[in-house]
Amino acid sequence: MSTLGSKVVAITGASSGIGAATALELAARGAAVVLGARRTDRLDALAARIRDEGGRAEVLAADVTRRADVEALVARAVDRFGRLDVLVGNAGVARTAPVADLDVDDWNAMIDVNLRGVLHGIAAALPVFRRQGRGHFVTTVSTSGLKVVPTQAVYAGTKNAVRTLLEALRQESTDGVLRTTSISPGFVRTELVDHLDDPGQRAQAQEAMATLGIGPDAVARAIAFAIEQPDDVEIGDITIRPARQG
Repeated sequence: MSTLGSKVVAITGASSGIGAATALELAARGAAVVLGARRTDRLDALAARIRDEGGRAEVLAADVTRRADVEALVARAVDRFGRLDVLVGNAGVARTAPVADLDVDDWNAMIDVNLRGVLHGIAAALPVFRRQGRGHFVTTVSTSGLKVVPTQAVYAGTKNAVRTLLEALRQESTDGVLRTTSISPGFVRTELVDHLDDPGQRAQAQEAMATLGIGPDAVARAIAFAIEQPDDVEIGDITIRPARQG
């Protein structure tokens, strides 16, 4: 039986892909979900679906590069449901190019969303978790940080920075209050690569996702598994990818 009926979970990057699938999965298991993303039209549609299916959902426009937005998301959870048990940091962007192309704007975008956005989430939620005596950070990382390949240096760098950050936070928090989980998906059928600037790279990545990718619901189930563990059990890392991915 699911233990999520009493959980309140905030999710960034919740408007599509893994974030949306996670919202649906957790809500179906009884959790109250607070959904944050920039595309509020999608959030509204997702929340309406969850409510129609008997779930609990709140939405808030949130850009993780803005600290105030993430603080507002956490505050919405506490104001509406009285607490926040889990923050799923799922917002992310991917840009691919050789380092020698010097795409500094793209570098900054990945650093701001993938790394700074996670830091903003920690800054917003950690005081709440400490005050409650319990809390859980679940953060989407990537297999790109485990198998580094050309054109993904900065993207992989941001993901490995987050991996390092969460491990350090874990070691600083062994008093039983805080849990951290890194989720490293491989090829998943999402919109992540649809925004690559280079048409050739974009088409290649889209083909790989279409032919190899697993559904985002598979990652959502992995996230639910980590959250459902007893409070004294921490699932530190989950790598989930297609069985045919090299």
